[in-house]
Parts: sequence; structure tokens; C-alpha cells
Amino acid sequence: MIQLYSQLDGIVQIAQGAKVEFWYARDLLELLGYTDWRNFLKVVDKARDSCVNAGAKAENHFVDVNKMVPIGSGAERSIEDIMLTRYACYLIAQNGDPRKDQIAFAQTYFAVQTRKQEIIEERIRLQERLQAGQKLRESETELSKNIYERGVDDQGFGRIRSKGDAALFGGTATQAMKNRLGVPENRPLADFLPTVTIAAKNLATEITNYNVEQHDLNGEWAITDEHVLNNKSVRSMLVDRGIKPEELPPEEDLKKLERRVKSDEKKMIKGTELPKRLLDSNKE
Repeated sequence: MIQLYSQLDGIVQIAQGAKVEFWYARDLLELLGYTDWRNFLKVVDKARDSCVNAGAKAENHFVDVNKMVPIGSGAERSIEDIMLTRYACYLIAQNGDPRKDQIAFAQTYFAVQTRKQEIIEERIRLQERLQAGQKLRESETELSKNIYERGVDDQGFGRIRSKGDAALFGGTATQAMKNRLGVPENRPLADFLPTVTIAAKNLATEITNYNVEQHDLNGEWAITDEHVLNNKSVRSMLVDRGIKPEELPPEEDLKKLERRVKSDEKKMIKGTELPKRLLDSNKE
């Protein structure tokens, strides 16, 4: 992470006569784990579309330019490049291959307005929690759909999930955990759990999804037994590592966290546009 931080800082440019940062796409390409310019342009095009969909002017954040590069013996040739604002780079990272470690880091690096490493590290932790929450919602949605086809209705799904929680939290039921953590009655428990607990719930749910299909489990009782067993297994792994989920303190409401991230993105749109005189000079 320190290396990526240093490399991304090392290729930042400052627009002439302004204090706006920008990056050249060709400088960014390899640092984000890409090797082919044409493949990278596909990601850039998706980012342009995201920019427009967000209500911003893509031409203020993605500026096509030509650069002269040396080709040996003192000769130069012109190549196409793109000037990218911080917001443009952020959108490229958002639309990049999530399997690349560089992409995950870049999403956070470009999301923050400052280039202080400690703030980036804190933002990464917040982003990890948001992503953990999203994964849990997806796996629980999949489980709900999966078991509905196997004779379990919404109320049955609620009972299955509640018994799974009791197994994960050492016998403490969902409502008791909500009371302990001060979770509002109309809000899900997971929105106030720390990242490690959210990830634990997701792992148990993913295993349940897999085994329900793999072993063709049907009916509420059979699926409940499976889900309880998986939560107990995950709990055992955590306890072995000195972590008791029911004893961990609550964390910031995920909904508030999501709103703050969206608010930061809106500020980024306004604060990173390239100056008009620079845009005009590149059109001439």
C-alpha cells in the first residue's frame, strides 16, 4: 500500500496557473494493473458514462490531449493521452477490475481530497466495511430467493436468519444484540456491526447458500439446521482467534457512512474540474 501511495503521488500533475491536480491516463494505466492501452480505454469509457450519469460534465474531467514522447536518437512522436481529474481517476477505479489490488487501493486514494496517508488508511477501513455490508446484503438476498423455491416464505427466512444470529453470537438472539448495541427497532443489526462480524455473517450465509444447492436441502427445518451449523463453525473460528462477536462494540451506522461517502463524491465533482482556460487551450 505504501508503494502504491508513493507511486500515485509521484505521477500527479498540477494544472498551469491553478491548484487543480490531474493525472495522465498513460501514467495511470500500469499502476492500476493494466498493460494494454485499448483495454484500459474501455474502462475509461465506462468512467465517462458514470460521470455523465452523476450529473457532471465529462469534458471537464476527461480531456483528450496529444503528447510528444521520445522514441530514441533524439526523435519524438505524438501519442494520444487523456488528462484526468481526481474525480475521473476515482470513476476509472470504480469501473476497473475489482480483482486487482491496485484498483481497490486507487478507489480510496482518489476518493479523498487530501494526499495524507493516514487519512487514506482510515478511508480504506470505512470502504472495507461498506463493501462487507454490500456483500452480506447480496448473500442474504440470494439465500432468501434460494429457500423461497424450497418451501420457505419470508417469515421462515426471518426465523432462519435469527437462529443463525443466535448461533454466531453465542446464544444471544438478534433482538437482544440490537438492544445491547442500541440499534433502532426498524434497522437491521448488521448496519451497526464491525467489519469482522459482518464478514463472519456473510461467510456463514455463503456456506448455507452453497450447501442448500449442493445437498438439495428443502424445508425450513433442514435449512435452519444447516445455517445454525455454519454460524457455529464461523463463531468457533473467531473464538479460537480471541474474538467473541457478541462482545465487540457497535460501529457507525452503515447508512450514515454511505451518505457521507456520496457527499464526499459530490464535493469531489465540484472541486476537481480542470480550469476553463486549460480546457480551451487543448481544443485549439
